[in-house]
Formats: sequence, structure tokens, C-alpha cells
Amino acid sequence: MASFDFSALSPDLIIDGLESAGFSVDSGLLALNSYENRVYQFHDDNLVKYVTKFYRPQRWQLKQIHEEHDFSFELAKQELPIVAPLKVNGESLFEYKGYHFAVFPCRGGRIFEVDNLNQLEWMGRFIARIHAVSSQNDFQHRPNFNTDELLLQAREGIIASNYVPKSLSTAFFTILDHVIAVATEQYLPAQHTKQIRLHGDCHAGNILWRDEGPHFVDFDDCRTGPAIQDLWMMLSGDRQQQLLQLDTLLMGYEEFFTFESEQLLLIESLRTMRLVNYMAWLCKRWQDPAFPLNFPWFNTEKYWEQQILMLKEQMSALQQAPLSLNNF
Repeated sequence: MASFDFSALSPDLIIDGLESAGFSVDSGLLALNSYENRVYQFHDDNLVKYVTKFYRPQRWQLKQIHEEHDFSFELAKQELPIVAPLKVNGESLFEYKGYHFAVFPCRGGRIFEVDNLNQLEWMGRFIARIHAVSSQNDFQHRPNFNTDELLLQAREGIIASNYVPKSLSTAFFTILDHVIAVATEQYLPAQHTKQIRLHGDCHAGNILWRDEGPHFVDFDDCRTGPAIQDLWMMLSGDRQQQLLQLDTLLMGYEEFFTFESEQLLLIESLRTMRLVNYMAWLCKRWQDPAFPLNFPWFNTEKYWEQQILMLKEQMSALQQAPLSLNNF
């Protein structure tokens, strides 16, 4: 099987794979919004709904996927509202014709409202409870948040793709290199802060809201890092709005876990890692047929012009004083 290749993943193969793991499929497969993996909703003959995730081949080692599952089980055992994979005969990761997959109970809900202060305080308490559990053990196989992978290797991936137009190459890589240098320097204090197991991709799309509160889906990007990584993506708007949101988040957070205020210095360097790695990810996956269909704006001259502007804005953000509740 070619690297990152989903070409053989037909509906029949998915259904046969699910049935081989003991799940009956009495519906069609409804494709859900996922590009890194392939994710489908289905129901069985009792109309019980499930979600299955077929992992992108060769992205994670099997021991890393098992560690993702074990992390979910550990959190769910503490009665945290985590959508953990289902086990069949003690196993949660299944294999069929070269593809590895998991099956989850289907849990719907509303999108988390990042500008809702009541929900933000709730999320602060929820994430702190996750961190209180996750801080008790360490990942052995999952990666951590680091500038080598998420900035320097990402830069090399963008270069190797040869997608940046020659007319924009100098301007793009000049600002990219400046941003990487500043972000790398700003992330150095992370080595002196507490590193814990994280959800890692804590944005609104991975948080669903029900009347009884929030629940998390998709621990696919869990890795080790500073606690602020699971908080900063919930901040939006101008500086005053972000300070209010941050104050609200931490008000809930510190009911269950202590937050190191020094980690506020890391927000913009972590944001830079996400921005640069996202560009590299699109370059890396562009040969996957799903990507040109779902990201038609990528790999155009206009796209790379916009990235130059975005990087200039990020350079400005890196040069500003970090958020501090002392000034709120």
C-alpha cells in the first residue's frame, strides 16, 4: 500500500471490515467532515448509530494509536465526557486488508460557542479535569509540541512540495524564516514549564455541546505539551475580548488544576506552529484526491499571497506583549 493512500478504501471494504470486527451495518455510510482520516457514520439493524474512523496509513505507528485509545479510556474511566472507542473482545483497534480502524458510539451535539462566557467557564473546568488526570502519567510513544517538527520540518516540507510560485518565493520564505526564528526563540521557556498529555487539537469543531454540557471527540492529535495548548484556541476577537475570555476560562480551570501563568508567553509561538504546520500539511496531502475537492483555494498564487500577509500579521503578533491577566 502506498504511503498515505486511501485509493483502495471502497464502501464495500469499509462494510466488510466493520463486519469482520463484529459490527453489523444496516445503513449507508455517511461521510463526516474529516480529511486526515476517513470517518463515516452508520447504524446497525437495531438503529444504533456508530462512527468509524479509518486511520490514514503510515501516519501513526500502531503503538501511538493504541496510546491514543488508552488515553481516552483513562479519561472516560474518571467519568469525563470523552467519546472513547468501543472494545470488542478487549480490542479497540481493528485491521482489515491493511487498513486500521476504530468504532465509536455516535454522540451528537451543538457546536461550542467560543464567545459564550458561560460555556467558556464550563470548558475551563472540563479541560482542567482532563489535565488533572492526564498529568498523572506520561505518553511513551506520542510526540510532543516542538519547533523542530512543527516549524523547521514543516518549512522543509513546503520547500520540497515546490508549490510556492517562483515569483513569490523570496517574499514568502523571507517572512517565513523570520517568523520561525522569533517563534522558536519565544518557545524556549516551554522547556521549563510542566509538560502533560494533551488533547492537542482543542478547537470548537472537536467540542460538542449537549444540555448536560460539553464532550470531546477526536483525540487523534493528542501529544505532550504545555497546558495552554488546550486553551488558547478558544480565544477570539480583539485583545480585550481575549483577556475577558482568558479570565473566564482560567476561573473555571483553576477550580480543578493549577495553571502556570508563565505559559501565556507561549501562545503566539504555539499559534505559529499551527499556522506553519497547516500550510505544510496541505502541501503534503495535496496528492490525496479529497484535498483538491475540499480545498480548491489552495495552491494558487492568491493563496500564497495571502499566506505572506498572514505571516506578516503573525510576526506582528509575536512582537506584541503577551496576554497578561495582570493588565486586565
